[in-house]
Amino acid sequence: MNTPTALKFVAACALLAGATSTFSHEIHAEPKATAGAPEQQAWGLAGVAKLATRTVTLTMDDNMRFTPDKLVFKQGETVRFVIRNKGKLLHEMVIGTRDELDKHAAMMVKFPGMAHDEPYMAHVAAGKSGELIWTFNRPGEFDFACLIAGHYQAGMVGKISVTAAAR
Repeated sequence: MNTPTALKFVAACALLAGATSTFSHEIHAEPKATAGAPEQQAWGLAGVAKLATRTVTLTMDDNMRFTPDKLVFKQGETVRFVIRNKGKLLHEMVIGTRDELDKHAAMMVKFPGMAHDEPYMAHVAAGKSGELIWTFNRPGEFDFACLIAGHYQAGMVGKISVTAAAR
């Protein structure tokens, strides 16, 4: 292969690789299974579906809102979130600290097609439902948001309060 042809080939491969990541949010609309021990986060850890003690249904819409947008749990609760996208746009629910969500949202603005697939995230296509199972094993004030570029900035956020377990 001569040099100009090789360069065109490399450029075409790079474009195709970029196009694949552009649609990465669409690929991860289903709940994900975690292998091995779940990774502890400041806001808890991936839950096991059969251990869920509570189910919370959230809706997302193109007004860039979650309903409900304020949630209260007890430390130790494993929650099954059923997330319904009532809009015509892709939305997601990502649980985290305000600082973590701010950082991730900034990355999503710079790289809107960025692939991410963590157990504390659920990507839900328009008109579809998704699920997320989470164990809130640490008390505190946490957040959830849609981090798709522009959605977070438009106010698509919510609050989670986890009260400490009685001793």
